[in-house]
Amino acid sequence: MTDLSRRSLLGAAAVTAAAATTVKAQTVAPADPTEVVHLWPNGAPGGENVTVTPVVPERSTDPSFHDRYAQYTTDPILTVMRPERPNGAALLLIPGGGYRWAVLDKEGFDVARVFAAAGVTCFVLRYRLPADGWAAGPNAPLQDAQRALRLIRANAADYGVDPARIASLGASAGGHLAGLLASRSDATYEPVDASDAASHRPDLNILLYPVVTLANPFAHKGSREHLLGDSPTPEQITEWSLDRKDWTGVAPTVLIHALDDASVPPENSLQLLTTLRAGGVTSEAHLFQEGGHGFGIRLIAGKPAEVWPELVLAFGRQNGWLTA
Repeated sequence: MTDLSRRSLLGAAAVTAAAATTVKAQTVAPADPTEVVHLWPNGAPGGENVTVTPVVPERSTDPSFHDRYAQYTTDPILTVMRPERPNGAALLLIPGGGYRWAVLDKEGFDVARVFAAAGVTCFVLRYRLPADGWAAGPNAPLQDAQRALRLIRANAADYGVDPARIASLGASAGGHLAGLLASRSDATYEPVDASDAASHRPDLNILLYPVVTLANPFAHKGSREHLLGDSPTPEQITEWSLDRKDWTGVAPTVLIHALDDASVPPENSLQLLTTLRAGGVTSEAHLFQEGGHGFGIRLIAGKPAEVWPELVLAFGRQNGWLTA
């Protein structure tokens, strides 16, 4: 290992250890960031038949941490978390929730705090869900993800970030959405302002225990059902499976998965890794002995898988996302 690589890993380890210590020591949940960006200035597209009412339930009974999820979102937003010492890199976080809802803390704010401590400006996406009546159907979440990435890039100077160093991190079904954001070159909505002239493709992709295949036996059935309905056609399953897409030309991509994941089997990442290699994508995969599903940051404290942010930061340095 080179001295630079060793220093990079040691620095990343210090960031993760400090974040873990903070999580363990706190007695009151940290305050939410207050900077919010509404994605659509005139309302999200295709909402004429949407009648749902947004809710954000709290599942945690422990005052030291939040565990909230957003369901029936009608006004998609980015919540901005600015680091004390920004390094010019940006990260769009796309939490999971099986396309039934989007968790806000475990795969959103909790993860953002770790990367912000490493100098990355973070943006947590609260996106619309495909079964809520939007005209775009399964494309509705992708519309939000594409719009979010474009807004970050178009306003990079205001955020103090490099428009060529914007990564996305998607977890579980959010990993599926991040994979669509990375692999699909087509725009899914008509431009609404000048920001839509910017590219929606990330410069680095981080997929955390991602939903990849919608085909049995390794599909996460809940994600498939909420995305495509009860009886998707074989053609739909192929169209929406990440491992069946052409990834040629996609930015460097790192996969993180636990081998004991009983919800989204690790074969999802393994099948995608094969596709990435076939497409010539610079890629890396980390498979941990244990961790289960949906571990984020807090649920793997003290376990080998807690090093995953360190590994991602090292991959980012190796591939130009981080410069120091």
